[in-house]
Amino acid sequence: MEAIKQTHYNFPGQTAFYKGKVRDVYTIEDKYLVMVVSDRISAFDVVLPEPIPFKGQVLNQIAATFLEATADIVPNWVVTVPDPSVTIGRMCEPFKVEMVIRGYLAGHAAREYTAGKRTLCGVALPEGLKENDKLPEPIITPTTKASVGHDEDISREDILAKGIVSEEDYLRLEQYTRALYARGTQIAAERGLILVDTKYEFGKADGKIFLIDEIHTPDSSRYFYSEGYAERQASGEPQKQLSKEFVRKWLIENGFQGKDGQTVPVMTPEIVKSISDRYIELYEQITGKTFVKPANGEVLKRVEDAVNLSLKTL
Repeated sequence: MEAIKQTHYNFPGQTAFYKGKVRDVYTIEDKYLVMVVSDRISAFDVVLPEPIPFKGQVLNQIAATFLEATADIVPNWVVTVPDPSVTIGRMCEPFKVEMVIRGYLAGHAAREYTAGKRTLCGVALPEGLKENDKLPEPIITPTTKASVGHDEDISREDILAKGIVSEEDYLRLEQYTRALYARGTQIAAERGLILVDTKYEFGKADGKIFLIDEIHTPDSSRYFYSEGYAERQASGEPQKQLSKEFVRKWLIENGFQGKDGQTVPVMTPEIVKSISDRYIELYEQITGKTFVKPANGEVLKRVEDAVNLSLKTL
């Protein structure tokens, strides 16, 4: 199985290149972004040594599915998806906040609550909740986008007071966030899933707000299985999750949590294939579609040809 570990393209009109943990982003004429979603995989802020075949395609196609399914709510950055692992879109000036929305007390919110906090990002939480309980209503808990280090929680009041986003734009971002989460929740329910929490990123181009980046993927969202959710909550059992948590679990079981002195366990072909198979399962569960593997061939050349062909038509 061939995988995209890294790319070194030089596309017509290319003006910049950025290599993220899992994505290679090419800027074209300071107007478009070519986002190649590689098969690299990261956990505990570390890029693991072996790529996972089809992982990039899974994430790119889930994002494409949900961006298309929400385009009536808010315009998005996508211009075309010329290849299963590539999205080309308009370049936007990103807002310096990420809009996180939570329908359940899970993850970071649960940790803060357990530590005694009853206000998160300026939003009051009721007493008597336990981890993974449904919240009385979804709450928006924005974070600042850190160029270095970790993102930080921030309240709506601070965002407006510091002028990070204008009040007019911020109210629009909140409105879009709630509508997107409602649509994501509805689609998840049709697949036997609960969209627990997720994040959205927005940007501006020509004075207009666009939804950017990926949405509703297992890397940007948390999903529970609906079947048995209530019973597990009542008995205090952990919820059955649909996310890349299984990769972290395997690493922890093999003595790796990204700490100094720890070594990533050997990723045998069997382990790599099992992770790839799980990502394909995620895709099929979330989208309700059958995953189609591309025809055999040189994957890097396939991507390059697809992008070059698309750029001619932009």
